[in-house]
Amino acid sequence: MKTMPLRTPLALIFSAVLLVACASQEGLHTEGRALDAASLQGATFTANLSPAAWPTTDWWNRLGDPQLNALIDEALRSSPDLQVADARARQASAAALAADAQRQPTLDANANVTRSRSARVDDPSGQGGRYGTLRTLSLDGGYRFDLWGGERAAWEAALGRARAGEVDRQGARLTLAAEVTRAYNDLGLAYATQDLAQQDLKRSRDMLGLARSRVDAGLDSEYQLQQTQSLEAAAEASLTAATGQVDSARIRLAVLLGQGPDRGATLPRPQLIAPTAVSLPANVPAELLGRRPDLVAARWRVEAATRDIDASKADFYPNLNLSVAAGSKSLLGDAMFGGASRFFSVGPALSLPIFDGGARRAALAGRNADYDVAVAQYNQTLVGALGDIGDGISRIRTLEQQIEQQQRARDIARSSYDIAMQRYADGIGNYLDALSVEQQLLQSERQLANLRAERIDASVLLMQALGGGFEAAAPSPTSAR
Repeated sequence: MKTMPLRTPLALIFSAVLLVACASQEGLHTEGRALDAASLQGATFTANLSPAAWPTTDWWNRLGDPQLNALIDEALRSSPDLQVADARARQASAAALAADAQRQPTLDANANVTRSRSARVDDPSGQGGRYGTLRTLSLDGGYRFDLWGGERAAWEAALGRARAGEVDRQGARLTLAAEVTRAYNDLGLAYATQDLAQQDLKRSRDMLGLARSRVDAGLDSEYQLQQTQSLEAAAEASLTAATGQVDSARIRLAVLLGQGPDRGATLPRPQLIAPTAVSLPANVPAELLGRRPDLVAARWRVEAATRDIDASKADFYPNLNLSVAAGSKSLLGDAMFGGASRFFSVGPALSLPIFDGGARRAALAGRNADYDVAVAQYNQTLVGALGDIGDGISRIRTLEQQIEQQQRARDIARSSYDIAMQRYADGIGNYLDALSVEQQLLQSERQLANLRAERIDASVLLMQALGGGFEAAAPSPTSAR
């Protein structure tokens, strides 16, 4: 009768155990599906995603304000928010290095000297009480064979999270620059409001002078003079409030710079950002969408979650470990490197996961859920990004029309004010007409200043939504002429 070789039943046992381990993954799968940006496109722009790319660096330089550039550079150096983002990026990078180290073989060198004295009761030969010195030199090493790619997948997952952390750092830089720009614009608006309040106070005082003259001439009553005095007091209160708004805007900007409130007192008056610097190009390519840091980071996290699933699946399969040791051990110094003192060992070990109470299934189910969360967050970010861009473009176009309309209304109000004041000074017009036109002019000027500042703010938000700004289309030769 022919005897079956020993390796045959061992191979069958190994295959059976492997099949049992593989079958335990049944029913576990992911449910998240990433959205395709092309399916979300609309009339605003064509949504075709590009490969991940960095946001435009120093996009604020295109705004043409050296003072703003200096403030943003200061914020990037001193802001605690950016320091936190930097530290988190370094944490993720260190975790990736640690995961890579788990894949490498290990080798440790050991050397020790032990001085001992044995008791007589421990030595039946009666030779106890002697002193001895044990000298040991050894090298210990080990290696875990990554048969199923689980450790590599774990390293790739950590590397993906590190890349996401780096993109998050870029996103924090983009957000901080946008917030400083908006605060700078708000400070410019506060100064413009203060100027309007000063002009209104001057007009009120001019009207008060005319009212006194008309009262002296018997054209107006004392009641109308008091109304004008009340108007002057209200203009003074408005100027005080406008000055307070300037101080508050300075403090908000100082905080964004990572400085104390006193830094705000040293901030010079900002220049108003030119509308041409933030003019909307004729076509906004959706290529810019692929540069958004939050969207790029979300894509990296989806990739990392995919690798985590691969690493978790590898735990269901058997693996092989190898440990080695070699060295010398001797009681006598001169015999330390003799043949009798040398030793070595090689220990391969095979691990076979058979039963763990469902721990591996639970871990894989958790990784699948993490993937679904990452996909859902990516979809949420993508939909929000498209919404931000579409809303920003629509808002800017609406504001441009409003500014044009309000500018005409302001010009008409200014012309009406000049005519009404001239008639009032000549004794032809009445007080109520002059007061009404003056209030219309003030309201019109304030509304125009607010619309202009809102237009700049909307453009900065659109630049942020596009991941670092946009380039206005260059004029054609015909339009340039």
